[in-house]
Amino acid sequence: MSSEHEISADERAELERLRAETAELERLRAETAELERLRAETAELRSKQAAEAPRRRRFSWRTFVSILLIVLGCVLAPVSVFAVWAGNEVSNTDRWVATVEPLIHDPAIQNVLTDKITNEITTRLNVTGVISQASDQLNTRGLTRISSLLTTFGPQIDSAVTGFIHSTVHKVITSPAVARLWVQVNRVAHQGLINVLSGSNTGTISTANGQIVLNLGPFIDLVKQNLVNRGFSLASNIPAISPTVALFQADDLGKAQAGYRLIKTLKIVLPVLVLLLLAGGVFAARKRLRALMGAGLGLAASMLVLAIGLLIGRSIYLSSVPPSVLPGDAAAAAFDAMVHFIRITLRLVLAVGLVVGIGAFLAGPSAGAVRTRSAMKSGAGWIREFGERRGVSTGPVGTWTYAHRKGLRIGALALFALIFVFWGQPTAPVVIWLAVVLLVVLGLIELIGRPAKQPQVADQT
Repeated sequence: MSSEHEISADERAELERLRAETAELERLRAETAELERLRAETAELRSKQAAEAPRRRRFSWRTFVSILLIVLGCVLAPVSVFAVWAGNEVSNTDRWVATVEPLIHDPAIQNVLTDKITNEITTRLNVTGVISQASDQLNTRGLTRISSLLTTFGPQIDSAVTGFIHSTVHKVITSPAVARLWVQVNRVAHQGLINVLSGSNTGTISTANGQIVLNLGPFIDLVKQNLVNRGFSLASNIPAISPTVALFQADDLGKAQAGYRLIKTLKIVLPVLVLLLLAGGVFAARKRLRALMGAGLGLAASMLVLAIGLLIGRSIYLSSVPPSVLPGDAAAAAFDAMVHFIRITLRLVLAVGLVVGIGAFLAGPSAGAVRTRSAMKSGAGWIREFGERRGVSTGPVGTWTYAHRKGLRIGALALFALIFVFWGQPTAPVVIWLAVVLLVVLGLIELIGRPAKQPQVADQT
């Protein structure tokens, strides 16, 4: 019994050794098949290149048309981004409010509004005139010493009253009540912006002396009520006034209005035209993957040009606004708020362009792309075999995945394309995360999929 037990153990050890050798043979066979496939692809590419070599000197209309369409699409892309931004700012009140709402929380804008409203109130109150009038009345009643003291300390009293009003106005301007009023006023002012750009001049926002100005009447009414509530009864004498504060220079308002009408017409046409031009350029190309890579990278480059243009425009704008009209920090805050959504859009398009360009490169026939794909497949194969040697196998699921890997890849690409299209307002980080998740899914497809066992190997076993 003892010898039979020993023989049985030896047989089991031999069986395990044979299974390990069989698994190793399967791996070698799969690697050999993959190597043969890569060699066949390389030979086919070389034969195509050799066949096309004599033709390279000949003029190719398809290449010319492809380059022309892609270049036109990339040139029009920044204009398309600007058109979509302008159309949204005009047609979407929520977008307009989201653009200007941060301004009321900016200290520079708060200081401008505080100084402007304080000046309007103190001018209407005329504290110096009230002090002089009171001094004269005291003098006529024989209270000359008090009248003299009042006249002497008149400037200090005027300064104290102005300081009190200024601090009160600043507290009001920085309060949540004014933040809500700012949103409310700008909702109404949105129609005023449409009026300005369409040629009308009515509403809370209007044009005056070559400037786009904001009506401060509602804010002064709120400050006036606050002063009266704090015991400063003199504020009740402030008449109903509607002063304005300049927001932007509008020397070229006529051109802006003409541009607005054109952009409003083209805000839908331009993006569609850009997509058609890029798609047409890729379709017309002989080497479509290379054209797709060029379209993606060209689109990303056009967004970089737009970003540089915004920086130049910002510098020109800030240098053109006199400090007496709007301090530099307030002008910068206003400009940055207005172009905030342009920057978000250009970052989104730049990210999409980079993802498309890199994806087209990795899927292409270049030596670098082939080496990258081979390295990824080898890595996935090594991980899969490492798990199988330790008893972790994908089994029938892996065989099915390997057999349907092309369909699964196309399905993954289509799914993530639909997610991107139906995402409410995607941003550049969203695009990057979607691309990363897509790469992980494609990697899992490669990792899980394993070729079926060869019948010859099974027979030998």
